[in-house]
Amino acid sequence: MSSASSAASAPGGGARPTRRAVVLTTGLLVVFLLYSLAPTWFLLVASTKNQTDLYSTFGLWFSANHIADNFQAVWAYHDGVFGRWIANSVLYSTVGAAGSTFISLAAGYGLAKFEFRGRGALFGVIVGASLLPSTLLAFPLYLVFADIHLTNTVWAVLIPYFINPFGVYLGKVYAETSMPTELMEAARIDGASETRIFFSVALRLMTTGGITIFMLDFVNIWNNFFLPLFMLNGERSFPVTLGLFSWVQQAQQSRDMNTLVLTGSLLSIIPLAVFMFALQKYWRSGILMGSLK
Repeated sequence: MSSASSAASAPGGGARPTRRAVVLTTGLLVVFLLYSLAPTWFLLVASTKNQTDLYSTFGLWFSANHIADNFQAVWAYHDGVFGRWIANSVLYSTVGAAGSTFISLAAGYGLAKFEFRGRGALFGVIVGASLLPSTLLAFPLYLVFADIHLTNTVWAVLIPYFINPFGVYLGKVYAETSMPTELMEAARIDGASETRIFFSVALRLMTTGGITIFMLDFVNIWNNFFLPLFMLNGERSFPVTLGLFSWVQQAQQSRDMNTLVLTGSLLSIIPLAVFMFALQKYWRSGILMGSLK
């Protein structure tokens, strides 16, 4: 009997993967999972140690539990500046992601549902702009905002976040997928204006896609480092990423700061984890909707 005839068939008619392939694939996935979780595990373990245990015990396992003392030290350091950094990150991420989501959906809706001269060229420019790394644009943006005297303000951080070419691309995909042209024509026959159609019909149908764009923007803004580094020079206006970087610089001069840096890093990812778990249903369905294109 040939090996082809002895292979088991899958329900859809294709050949089932061999046991060796399943084991190999599962093993690779486990390795990638461990590799992805290793930094978080290290932060969790390090946050339970005091300064002495941090250097005298095994780095990937617990010793005495000092996590409560470390948390208290982080929140109390320098008149509670870490709490201010967290609040700044929430402000920048929430407002920036909300503005970016609305602009992305509106621009994507216009590109998807209206015919106008140069639409293809404009969409090509948007796709090309989405390929540019954000770090490449940080210094040119600083020069622009310095000329209009907006550096070291909230707007110097928020305005660049409002424009997201990749979000516009996703908005176009979601508009084409979820907003039928026949529904627009029916609304026009009923006398609805284009503005009312967008706000009353299109936005509601694109809610899942909008939440997906909001989540991607929120995470990207929360983790952004270079734009605040160029735009802000006052410690009280720092987001948590830039604030932790300032602690790292201090830790190079004093090892006593290392516990604060590690514990603060752990605390900084907790809001993101809660945010992602709370909206994972919308994130999954939104990604699936976008993948249809």
